[in-house]
Amino acid sequence: MILVTGVSGSLGGLILEGLSGLDDVRTVAGTRSGDGVAARRVDFDDPGSLPAAFQGVDVLVVVSAGYAEDDVVYARHGAVADAAAAAGVRHLIYTSLAASGESMTIALPHRWSEARFASGPYTTTMLRNGLYTEVPVGLAAAGVVRAAATGVFAAPFGQGRLSVVAKQDLADAAVRVAAESDRDLAAGRASRHADRGYELEGDTAVGGADLARILAEVLGRPVAYHAASLAETRAALEGGGPEPYQITHALSLFSNVIAGRAEAAGSDLPGLLDAAPRPVRAAIAEAVTEAVAGSR
Repeated sequence: MILVTGVSGSLGGLILEGLSGLDDVRTVAGTRSGDGVAARRVDFDDPGSLPAAFQGVDVLVVVSAGYAEDDVVYARHGAVADAAAAAGVRHLIYTSLAASGESMTIALPHRWSEARFASGPYTTTMLRNGLYTEVPVGLAAAGVVRAAATGVFAAPFGQGRLSVVAKQDLADAAVRVAAESDRDLAAGRASRHADRGYELEGDTAVGGADLARILAEVLGRPVAYHAASLAETRAALEGGGPEPYQITHALSLFSNVIAGRAEAAGSDLPGLLDAAPRPVRAAIAEAVTEAVAGSR
C-alpha cells in the first residue's frame, strides 16, 4: 500500500490523483484533517498521530512540509522518520530540492531531511524537485498591470535566469517511482529506485527579459525589463504580508538568480516521464493571458 502525505496541497493532490488512476496499486491519502475514512490523519505537528497513520504502509510518499521555519521542519520530518521506522514502512520517497537550489536558504532543511530519512531502516528515493513554474508565473502575473500601463516589467532577476519545471511533471515522476516501488515490493524484491536520488530539474531557464517578451506578446505592446534591486524587493515583500521566513527564502532565491546560480546543469526528469516535459514558456503565457483578462 502507498500513502501520500500532504494531499490537500497542490503537489500532494496531483500525486494522489495520478496514483488513484492506477488499478494495480492501493493508495491512501494522508492529510492534517483526515477523518480516518476518506483520508488518514497525518499531522506532522502532532507526532502522536503518525504511527497509526503509517500502519500497513509499504511505500510512504513524504511531500515536504517546508512551509515553516527551519527548526519546525526538522521537528516535523524527524517525527515522520521515527514513525515510519516504528510502523515498518519499507520504502520512503521524499520530495526534496534540486541541485540548482543548493545555494538557497531553502536547501538546508531539505538536505537535513534527506540525511535523516536515509538513516532509517527503510530504503529511500530522493526526488530532488526543481523550482515550480509558479515562480516566474507569479512575477509576470503580478507585473502585468504595470507593464500594460507603463511598458516596463520589473523583477529581481538581474541578468540571471531561473530553471523551472511544471508541477504536473514532478507529480508524474513521483507517481511512477511510487507505483514501481510498490509493485517491486509486492513481487518480493527491493524497489528498483531503492537508495537513489533523481535531479528533477526543468529543461528551461527564464530571465527577466524573457518574461518581458512574454508580456509584450500577450499585451501587444513593447515591454522593457527593469532589474529591480533586492532592497526594492524586500520593501515590497515586507509590505505584502508574507511571514519573515518566507521573505528570507524569497530574497535568497532572487539573489541566486542574480548571481547566475539558479540554472540547471542537467536533469533526470525526462527518463521518468512518458512524454517530453511540459513547455514552461507556454504555461507562463497562458497565466499572463488569464491575469490580463482578470484585470479588465
